[in-house]
Amino acid sequence: QVQLVESGGGLVQPGGSLRLSCTASGILISRNVMGWYRQPPGKQRDLVAEIRSDTSTTVAGSAKGRFTISRDSAKNTVYLQMNSLKTEDTAVYYCALARPGYAYTYWGQGTQVTVSS
Repeated sequence: QVQLVESGGGLVQPGGSLRLSCTASGILISRNVMGWYRQPPGKQRDLVAEIRSDTSTTVAGSAKGRFTISRDSAKNTVYLQMNSLKTEDTAVYYCALARPGYAYTYWGQGTQVTVSS
């Protein structure tokens, strides 16, 4: 049984940093594509960043230059380091897993990130 468990969300002031973690069980993240999505209130869920089995990464849109995705294969955990946070980064952040060549199939429960002064 595949499970993804996120942690690390919370309340942070604009300009601050947070690091989200997603630990997988039942599957090896190093052989799959891991992604972070976010869903702001009343909006759709969008991809923020992903890391592939060859460790290549993509960071999307406004997160470029501020967010970094990485993984620790020994811990079977993927991270999202978020710097220079803005109020518009406020959202529920979800970890997801896709088998190579397939759509994201497995999802975590989400973790709330609130950027506010």
